[in-house]
Amino acid sequence: MTDLIDVQPLNQALIFKAEDSVLSADLSGDFSNGPHNQPPEKGFPFGGLMAALAGASMREGLGITAPLRTLTVQFLAAARFGRPVEFRPRLLRGGRTVAYSALEAGQGDRTTLAALATWGGDAETVALAPLTAPPQPRDQLDPARQLPRPYSPYFTDHVDYLYADGGPHIMGGNAGKPAVERVWMRTRDKPVLDADRLCFLLDALYPPAWTAFQRPPMMTSVDLRYDILKDPTPDLCPDGWAFFEFRMLDIGGGWTLDDCTCWAEDGTPLAIARQRRKLI
Repeated sequence: MTDLIDVQPLNQALIFKAEDSVLSADLSGDFSNGPHNQPPEKGFPFGGLMAALAGASMREGLGITAPLRTLTVQFLAAARFGRPVEFRPRLLRGGRTVAYSALEAGQGDRTTLAALATWGGDAETVALAPLTAPPQPRDQLDPARQLPRPYSPYFTDHVDYLYADGGPHIMGGNAGKPAVERVWMRTRDKPVLDADRLCFLLDALYPPAWTAFQRPPMMTSVDLRYDILKDPTPDLCPDGWAFFEFRMLDIGGGWTLDDCTCWAEDGTPLAIARQRRKLI
């Protein structure tokens, strides 16, 4: 794992300025999805950061205290660096057990994303946790196996990665096999995994389709959905670590569809994500 260089920490990127019912956040090129061998402005703000900001702005702007359960984000247009994004959350319905919210975000007259969220606390009812094999232990993995820095996106400076199964498999490492990448991840700003950082990490890897091709096709995110199954805690996620499996479900007709599943250290399912991308 590389040392954290002089970049804006994630906890600072998640800070809002409030004015009336509008919250604004500045976008730093430190969170670009472009590679380090090009200026950050050649890329766009990383989708996981935008999802984290969407959820956090609804919680903060509407004073919601219940845990986040579902977040759906539609990327309408790419946001630009150098000017703040304004988030306008609104409560669709508030209840004792479940609340629903929505927002639109944009820069000036340019709407960049729309989002819906569902919030609600747990209740004492029947429960049966799905059985799953525990993730490969971190101490069995080689921390030196990383993406070459010139080609890795800027946002990866905010994440520690430990690849399983001999990864990373980008650029055709899974050719002729299922397009799957399995990896331990945590954010570097502090050793805690909360809902905002989970939203960030559920999109913090390249598309799994890029493991199936030596020359991967270019694509852009269109729709991203998260379902949080269990709130991450320090007991479940020591030092902020969680295990992720990114899997391509389909590619064709100009689209890709991927799933991501996240587990705690003991194999407890924490979240699932589904993302649709448009091939360019």
